[in-house]
Amino acid sequence: MKKRVAILGSTGSIGANTLKVIDSLRDRFEVAALSADSNIKLLSEQAAIYRPKVISVRDEDLAAKIKNCRGVKARVLCGTDGLREIVSRSDVDLVVFAISGNSCIMPLMDAIDKKKRIALANKESIVSAGPILMKLAAKRAVRIVPIDSEHSAIFQCIGDRRGEVERIYLTGSGGPLLDVKSAKFNSLGCDFVLNHPRWSMGKKISVDSATMMNKGLEIIEAKYLFNISEKHIEVVVHPEAIIHSMVEFTDGAVLAQLALPDMRIPIQYALSYPDRLKNDLAKVNFFNVAKLTFRKPDDKKFPCLSLARKAASEGGTAPAVLCAADEIAVARYLDGKIRFTDIPKVIEKVLSLRDSRCANLTIDDILAADRWAREEAESICSR
Repeated sequence: MKKRVAILGSTGSIGANTLKVIDSLRDRFEVAALSADSNIKLLSEQAAIYRPKVISVRDEDLAAKIKNCRGVKARVLCGTDGLREIVSRSDVDLVVFAISGNSCIMPLMDAIDKKKRIALANKESIVSAGPILMKLAAKRAVRIVPIDSEHSAIFQCIGDRRGEVERIYLTGSGGPLLDVKSAKFNSLGCDFVLNHPRWSMGKKISVDSATMMNKGLEIIEAKYLFNISEKHIEVVVHPEAIIHSMVEFTDGAVLAQLALPDMRIPIQYALSYPDRLKNDLAKVNFFNVAKLTFRKPDDKKFPCLSLARKAASEGGTAPAVLCAADEIAVARYLDGKIRFTDIPKVIEKVLSLRDSRCANLTIDDILAADRWAREEAESICSR
């Protein structure tokens, strides 16, 4: 039988690539539900092509608009309640979480509780509420298969040998500012910062790549996904982006996952797991690979890495505060309200002001910390 797939965030890069993967594997998958934030034009086009039974958008105004779009015959929902209803439907087997931000924490909890198959491309939910979500996943015997290329690589390398892992090496291209002196950061235009050398991504994640906060968030995500101390997670700058991450085991052996930088590869694996399915995507030609290089990241040049490690070490609400403050700081940078080098300063200030008490942490505590951090970051940016 075909797996019935719900894609939360179908109009973004991951969502659009997921639909491409489904197009190539129509005998195995079908679209049951789609959601988008505000791009109702593209969502309506997707709905007309894939004919999902239900779609969801950000709010009631957008829901009213998309109902009048040509070709939309699906039931229309909105807001977090709409997402929660989608993941709880009996005609949804697998949920792709391709939404950024903490808006999918509650839908993800519902999907785990309902024992859905989960393909996860959302960093923020695991970063902010990892211990709670992973505890629930273990209780419900739900395996979360990551889509991010780095965590997909780690997942594939580890398999069922989690107790034998000595160290994780998270690779990253280094982003567009790798060889730019930090003194020039504020003189660069936003277009330069958004021009990633290897991946085509949304604006927020592109800025995170430039600040290397993306790698910082991935440290925390890996800590919770694979139950390993952040002290055993190393970031390795690998500009060629062929090795997507590596795992060192207790006997000294290191396994690496290699592929060309194409998100359809980890997306397909997350959908088909534990099977590997044939596709027509380009493969690595080792005779054309001139070199594979590795560097240590420069924490002074990219202070967001150190901030993320500090949050990972502190635990509690620190990762949620880090996530929320970063989201606001990046948004204000993109709005032209703060400079590029102000991003880590805003995050550091918000972290320094947080309430560090974290005994018996609940989802309500996480969401409250998220709201507080956003308000505080906005206030700092406005000053």
